[in-house]
Amino acid sequence: MLEVMDVTKTFKERTAVSRVNMYIEKGEIVGLLGPNGAGKSTTISMISSLIAPTEGEIYAGGFSVKKNRTTIRRMIGVVPQEIALFQDLTALENLRFFGRAYKLKGSELKERVAHVLDVVGLTERAGEFVKTYSGGMKRRLNIAVALLHEPELLIMDEPTVGIDPQSRSYILETVRELNRTKNMTIIYTSHYMEEVEYLCDRIYIMDHGEIIAAGTKHELKAMLMEEDSIVVTLNQSADQLAEALKARDDITRVHVSGHEAVIAAKKDAPVLETVIQLTRKNGVELKSVEVRSPSLEDVFLHLTGRTLRQ
Repeated sequence: MLEVMDVTKTFKERTAVSRVNMYIEKGEIVGLLGPNGAGKSTTISMISSLIAPTEGEIYAGGFSVKKNRTTIRRMIGVVPQEIALFQDLTALENLRFFGRAYKLKGSELKERVAHVLDVVGLTERAGEFVKTYSGGMKRRLNIAVALLHEPELLIMDEPTVGIDPQSRSYILETVRELNRTKNMTIIYTSHYMEEVEYLCDRIYIMDHGEIIAAGTKHELKAMLMEEDSIVVTLNQSADQLAEALKARDDITRVHVSGHEAVIAAKKDAPVLETVIQLTRKNGVELKSVEVRSPSLEDVFLHLTGRTLRQ
């Protein structure tokens, strides 16, 4: 469905994307992850034909994105990170407007509008002004707009940012259903690792404009199978504990977030004993300890040095 071949994008003297290669089979849900500034948005803009690569080629459905922009835009639906709706129009009026932009008219337009409203669960609220909608409802309407022309490839750029848990759950189930019933190919970016775990067949991880890892969830986690992940919560900042642990040879990395430290250690290393000794010595209360198998978040932290939300 999609081939990205040695794609580079340079803005003046800054290289935003460097020699990126991706492939996506029809019917896959593929996650594209990376910290802020990794090059995800630039890559998505090139795939959707909004900007042209400096070097390399992109093919969607066998068509060159450079040479067949009109064909590509009929094939691809984009759910942008920012809400792209007319606030002073109703949901129905928004969909009719965007439908006409896709060259839909008459009974076909009417049927498509009714269908996408049903898909995103907004049929009952279609006559209300968008400015009265909650954040979650606006996100769902954004998805409806992207589905109007029945795209083969749907690109979703952080579609659940800043919404309530109920709307978030609805969107995730909508994505699963589109993939299951329409065999729709989906590229999904998110700052919520649990969404990626739930939805995606395969994952690409970007950093500094390059693809630094790719594979299924199990393949990526296998990178850290020789490690234990230990989560320690204290009654105060974990910075001092982290500094003491970093000096040990059997500790590969420590990430601190407030009172919590996530410690990656060689398999079966006696880290817990050291943690208990250090906290007692410094009069620090150890509130909880959890030993777990490496997660996708651990893999991401290992590869980029940052958590997904940073």
